[in-house]
Amino acid sequence: MDNMKKVIVLSLGGSLIIPEKSNFKFLDKFVKTLRKNYKTHKFVVVCGGGSIARKYIDALKKEGKSKKELSMAGIRATRTNAQFVMQLFGKSESNDILPKNMQEIKSNLSKNNVVICGALRYTKDSTSDSTAAALAKYLNSDFINLTNVDGLYDKNPVTDPKAKFIPKESWKDFQKRASKIKFKAGQHFVLDQKAAQIISKHKITTYIIGPKLKNLNKALKGKKFKGTIIQG
Repeated sequence: MDNMKKVIVLSLGGSLIIPEKSNFKFLDKFVKTLRKNYKTHKFVVVCGGGSIARKYIDALKKEGKSKKELSMAGIRATRTNAQFVMQLFGKSESNDILPKNMQEIKSNLSKNNVVICGALRYTKDSTSDSTAAALAKYLNSDFINLTNVDGLYDKNPVTDPKAKFIPKESWKDFQKRASKIKFKAGQHFVLDQKAAQIISKHKITTYIIGPKLKNLNKALKGKKFKGTIIQG
């Protein structure tokens, strides 16, 4: 691996990949934003399940399937999305086979500027966010969560117009906030509870950034951006 380049683990929310239809305009800008930063960075992109996962999960719920089966359906959706995102990059810049574990991701990172994956395995009460947080720990890297809201709020900004934006929060306070929410497969929160535990325990600098990719670009360049930093 090129030791001069900084490794960033990016959790790419499924709501950005496939809101209801494929989000090509966003994805095209996303690919171009990463390319602009290849001289200084390498990226691991962990894809979420989005609307595909929720549709699978809702259908299986009606069939009375177990929580584990619902989560497995979500994991498969993340891998489907990862295959799709992988095809947006050229073969010379990213992997062309989905890695099955962290060792394969690390090995791919030595040969590519970008490594794309979905959730790696079933873990109780977790989403692709936990995969990304665990990878950030494994690779000793910062973690960026790209989602459909522009950072952390005290309430859900989609349903509550009075929700207050939080530009910075400590690991401890963020974990407290996440632990108040009961886990559901296919849930909506900026990070799942397990990911919050991992970043707090291992003190991983974490950025929550919304769909405006100029903010991702600014964060990568160390400039002021709209989003939330979790650290300290």
